[in-house]
Amino acid sequence: MKTIGVLTSGGDAPGMNAAIRAVVRTAIYYNIKVFGIERGYDGLINGSIEEMGLSSVGDIIHRGGTILKTARCEEFKTKKGQNKALNILKVFGIEGLVVIGGDGTFTGAQKLSKAGIKTVGIPGTIDNDLAYTDYTIGFDTAVNTVLDSISKVRDTSTSHGRANIIEVMGRHCGDIALYTGLAGGAESVIVPEVEFNIDNICKKLIQGKSRGKLHSIIMLAEGIGNAFELGKQIEEITDIETRVTVLGHVQRGGSPTAFDRILASKMGGKAVELLMDGKSGRVIGIKKNELIDMDIDEALSIEKEFDKEKYELTSILSI
Repeated sequence: MKTIGVLTSGGDAPGMNAAIRAVVRTAIYYNIKVFGIERGYDGLINGSIEEMGLSSVGDIIHRGGTILKTARCEEFKTKKGQNKALNILKVFGIEGLVVIGGDGTFTGAQKLSKAGIKTVGIPGTIDNDLAYTDYTIGFDTAVNTVLDSISKVRDTSTSHGRANIIEVMGRHCGDIALYTGLAGGAESVIVPEVEFNIDNICKKLIQGKSRGKLHSIIMLAEGIGNAFELGKQIEEITDIETRVTVLGHVQRGGSPTAFDRILASKMGGKAVELLMDGKSGRVIGIKKNELIDMDIDEALSIEKEFDKEKYELTSILSI
């Protein structure tokens, strides 16, 4: 393995830069030339590729986002687009590719692997929605960002005696809502994996108010109904003033936590080592605090299991 490439694709996640840094510096340590591909598969198709050196990744481990930028590419989903990518990789002499992103990014790597390009995937997504790994890069940072917001919302909600719905990312996976709900002491957690009952939510709010509770927090994963309509319904039923806070893309930003920096660094180094060993079509994950690598087809076929134990605990602790 003489030359590899690295790209980030899909939604950005804190810790992607730490992973890029690890890939580049590990490759250079082993005398492997490394190219950075800008804007994911779109940049690959259009040849937005530059050789990277040690200084290319200096002073980035603490930065959020991705210095390689990111994009979603519809053209790459076509056979014509994939052939363009293969031609570009051949022109630059890139023998192996490290891709950092979520399931869509991995699906792209899967296509290239089947076409003969050695690929390794690193999970970078704040949603934590890849089933084969316990944690994805960026999830821990997003959880801590939301927790900070919960603390600030709680201050103002307590001052006014309000309930507050906090909407977080996670259209199909409720891990951000679940983890922040448990860690932030939320009264209710609404996630796509569990059908919710508005009467039960209102009952908790009324019971809390009757014992003198000055605030209530409801965590809501995006896409589970309309947060503002839900707020109106709760207010009508309980007569408790209810506000909505939509955190949006603030969850994607910020300096990555120590956990995400370390995880990304370990995964980046491991990715290069796998390519050096001639491995392809692999994705890296973490299970029981140990790095693993798995066949990409197998990894993408695993269905995410919702942590019912944590969900039940949030309910128990919020009485």
